[in-house]
Amino acid sequence: MDKLKIFQKGWNFSQDGPGNRLVYHLQGCNLHCPWCTNPEGMLPEGTLLVRKDKLLPSVCPHGAIYNGKIDRRICAQCSSRECVTVNLNQGIRLSYSMYSCVQLLHEVISSKHLFHNGGGVTLSGGEPSLQYDAVRHFLGLLKANEINTVVETNGSHSKLSALFPLIDMLIIDLKHYDVGKGLSVVGVNNNVVLGNISRAAEEHGNLLIRITLIPGFNSTGDDIVHFLSLLKLLPREHLAIEFLHYHEYGRVKWEECGMEYKMNITGGVKEDITEYESLFRQAGMNVIRT
Repeated sequence: MDKLKIFQKGWNFSQDGPGNRLVYHLQGCNLHCPWCTNPEGMLPEGTLLVRKDKLLPSVCPHGAIYNGKIDRRICAQCSSRECVTVNLNQGIRLSYSMYSCVQLLHEVISSKHLFHNGGGVTLSGGEPSLQYDAVRHFLGLLKANEINTVVETNGSHSKLSALFPLIDMLIIDLKHYDVGKGLSVVGVNNNVVLGNISRAAEEHGNLLIRITLIPGFNSTGDDIVHFLSLLKLLPREHLAIEFLHYHEYGRVKWEECGMEYKMNITGGVKEDITEYESLFRQAGMNVIRT
């Protein structure tokens, strides 16, 4: 497979790896985080995003659209998808587009002059490893053309370590330290994740572990102590840690995807990241902010 499903692409500076980077968000994720910023990237088969103020009944010949609403039960039975293949309209779109690896490589090479400050290409998600074979092929093409590569992943793929030689910087989003809670809330097998983190800390030359602090899930002082107890056992020479705040930037997109946003956090909860950073630094960990 030499094609990739991409639901978003664009430029970002320093937050998805070093320098100015061309970031590709790949369709499909094996987790179901209720706070996800990119819900349109969850389903491997893609999602129909709807803008109710622009939605026209005429774009669907199967009667799924009525009075500004879409009946996704009808959509689930539809394989032709005339609404996004024939009757194009601003009110509805499929979340992803398909690109060949060669097509993307041409785009990257034409953009090389913009990769300043050590920039390059970042593969994010969704979860990039769900398109494992195509990702491996694309990373190989990038490395053959001396393009700096970064992969942002949840770390749950059993063959992630086979990609290490093709990745200049590996960013793993660690959801939780506890196997049971990680599995029940987001559906991740922490044993695989922690195994990949351990191997990356030993074998990969540039590993960043990110912990997004989610109130009610992993953000208390006790949680941070548990994270520290786990991570301080890793080799630290090529390891960095970053804490991120919870936010609700993706809430509107959940509605556009016809999905319920179940996070009900009020009061603008903001844990004291500075305090947590200090605790990790006191333990000899390299803590950064991007």
